[in-house]
Amino acid sequence: MIEKITAMEPRLASMAGWNAWSTGGWWRKDVKARTKKPSEAAGGACETVQDMRRTAVLGDRAKITLRHIGKEQTASLEPLSPDEIRALRDRARMSQAVFARHLNVTTGYVSQLERGAKHPSGAALALLNVIRRKGIEAIL
Repeated sequence: MIEKITAMEPRLASMAGWNAWSTGGWWRKDVKARTKKPSEAAGGACETVQDMRRTAVLGDRAKITLRHIGKEQTASLEPLSPDEIRALRDRARMSQAVFARHLNVTTGYVSQLERGAKHPSGAALALLNVIRRKGIEAIL
């Protein structure tokens, strides 16, 4: 089904999924609602929070905040040398392609990290620190 409206502010129309048409109206095709399956990590985090509520660790609190865990307990990200990154991958017994897929980066980026051409930052650095502390099983 195709709907047409003629008077709609362009900014609102584009945010709502409407497309401009050459006749001067706004058109939109009905689009199926997308449902995104939650990741295993998100499911595990929700399960942990539910267990904490059940055992009265959280009580009636709606969410965990820095007030609950304290600022000093947040993980610090330490830089890794190229040799350490390669050692992490070797210890996991993975190829660069498989390791890259688990880090959600390209194979070329992993190669550059291991050669020292680039230094990890952001999410990749955080994941590498988790792997160093807890092993590859922590992200699988």
